[in-house]
Amino acid sequence: MTAVQQASTWLRRYRPVERPRVRLICFPHAGGGPSAFRTWPAALPSDVEVFAVRYPGRQDRVTEPCVDRMEPMAEAVTQALTPLLDRPLVLFGHSMGAWIAYEVARRTPVRALLVSGQVPPARRESTHDGAPRGGAGPLTDDQLVEEVKRLGGYDAQLFEDPELRDLVLPPIRSDFELVRTYRPGPVEPLDCPVHAYYGEDDLDARADDVEAWGETTTGRFTAHRFPGGHFYLTDHESALLRELSSLPVVSLV
Repeated sequence: MTAVQQASTWLRRYRPVERPRVRLICFPHAGGGPSAFRTWPAALPSDVEVFAVRYPGRQDRVTEPCVDRMEPMAEAVTQALTPLLDRPLVLFGHSMGAWIAYEVARRTPVRALLVSGQVPPARRESTHDGAPRGGAGPLTDDQLVEEVKRLGGYDAQLFEDPELRDLVLPPIRSDFELVRTYRPGPVEPLDCPVHAYYGEDDLDARADDVEAWGETTTGRFTAHRFPGGHFYLTDHESALLRELSSLPVVSLV
């Protein structure tokens, strides 16, 4: 597979930009896909090119095996980004996507890392997405459904239809397993800016834990709070995108 083919397999571009000033690479949450970011290009500066990561096993990659370990996931996305390195990259990840984006930022040059609805890996014991408090093992199907419903972001009726449930649970389970088994170990801090975003009612990403992202970089760090819970960015997308557009690495000024 060529580098260009690898990029097209792993990345979706919703609005091509002929001469982008910066590329924003978006990493979805557990069970999510690139469609979560389909509306973003219209609200960002016109020379910001938006790509969304396409995890295997869902949406238009539904026939492919899921990836349930961090190392191969981060390595594959890093390789897919190789053809895009002619422009500065900014990574945005929500929930599980924040940790994948962080691992990719450790592997390739980026202008900034934007993390959302997630605590830094060193505080993983207080988070979700397959890593419940107390270090429990994999969840049963019923426990998995209840955890997904608790977090929100999904239509609960999906889990009432047995056929739909059988379709959506495998990628969610795989993603939860990826996070449950993720152990970053001691690493050198990043040297790029890190900006964190979270919902004030998100019990899995409390303010003091989110602030700890500042320990992952020697660069600038900021944290921004929004109304809402774990999926605050769905209800407050416009406010979040205004905030992202104001960042020096993204804005036109």
